Amino acid sequence: MSIADLAIVAALIFGWGTVSARLERFDVTAPIIFVLAGLLLTHGPLAVLGIVPSNELIKELAEFTLALVLFSDASRVGLHELRVDAGLYVRLLGVALPLTIGLGTVLALALTDGSIWLALLIGAALAPTDAALGAGMMANPLVPARIRRLVNVESGLNDGIATPFVSVALAGAAVGGEVAEHGAAKAVAELAVGLLVGVAVGGAGGLLMNAARRRGWAADGFAGAAVLGLAVCAYASAVAVHGNGFIAAFVGGLAFGTTGGRRGEPLVPFVEETGALVSLLVWLAFGAVALVPAIKTLTWPMVLYAILSLTIVRMVPVAVAVGRARLGWATVGLVAWFGPRGLASVVFALLALEELGSPTADRAVAVIAITVLLSVVAHGATAEPLAAWYAKRLARSAAGGSGAPMPDMPDRRLIRRSSPSPG
Repeated sequence: MSIADLAIVAALIFGWGTVSARLERFDVTAPIIFVLAGLLLTHGPLAVLGIVPSNELIKELAEFTLALVLFSDASRVGLHELRVDAGLYVRLLGVALPLTIGLGTVLALALTDGSIWLALLIGAALAPTDAALGAGMMANPLVPARIRRLVNVESGLNDGIATPFVSVALAGAAVGGEVAEHGAAKAVAELAVGLLVGVAVGGAGGLLMNAARRRGWAADGFAGAAVLGLAVCAYASAVAVHGNGFIAAFVGGLAFGTTGGRRGEPLVPFVEETGALVSLLVWLAFGAVALVPAIKTLTWPMVLYAILSLTIVRMVPVAVAVGRARLGWATVGLVAWFGPRGLASVVFALLALEELGSPTADRAVAVIAITVLLSVVAHGATAEPLAAWYAKRLARSAAGGSGAPMPDMPDRRLIRRSSPSPG
């Protein structure tokens, strides 16, 4: 990166910071702006950026960002709150997620010339959700905290659960269809190791930080950076011992939030803001390197698959999984629609490019890129209007008090603070 490129990128980040609230009132989100900027500033007459980041660099950047986001999101969710809706989480992650991967894989067979492994790659890579792309809904205090927490926790855990499916698909595609018999056992082992590492690192870190701040050992100006290091440590430690880093990051955040208590909570915004900053660079790089190759190989079947992935492939399994949970059709529809595809799908696409290379991975990566692009626009533009509609519907149907209010949800990365709309 030249000094001129650095100046342009820094100015772009500053510019977004100065007008972000204004643009978001028109449902223009940070991913929309930075994907578009990455495309326009590297291609065509406005191409002033000379930087062409490698796939490996973008993958590492995206993995780092995702780890920070998962840790910070989880640290805001109390374990006692998770127990209240444990059944719903089991339905979403244990029923809806596998059904989504399976349905997505079956439909993707038409795009991969019958290659089950590339089809599985597409289906699994597009199954994880990214709640940040539904910023208007996640930040709207009129939407019950229970619903926002449900979407948030699902988004945090399904990244790690989908990772073994992607790994098996990549292994099968790389060796021409022969996957080791212990692949499933290895995937379960990775999840278990990630879980244990997350509990150990996050739990111990929370206890130590709590004790240090209680005794005045931790300087306030550096305590936030210490928690940032803890988030990275949870992810990297799990990967180093062949565990699932994304599960470790999320579980580590849960453990830190539980053991860190009130003294640890004020330190989490440092991790959130760092993740927000780095995610802007990920979306900028995505627009710069992924969209043009995807558009060049674009076909109508790919566009149709992307639309189906964001609708039928996601919404039907969710409806099947939670339809009997007595949430109401409006709530089920809201949760089913807000399954945006984001950072995790980008990471998986870049993994495919790195391990399979071109042209083997080109079509699968193009489908993933187009789906993510459509998700950035569709979910970003509909989040706030649908959240407002849902809140009004709840207000109309409320017959009286609803008992003790659920705890409010924190702002997620790229999410502004919203004020309740009048009436």
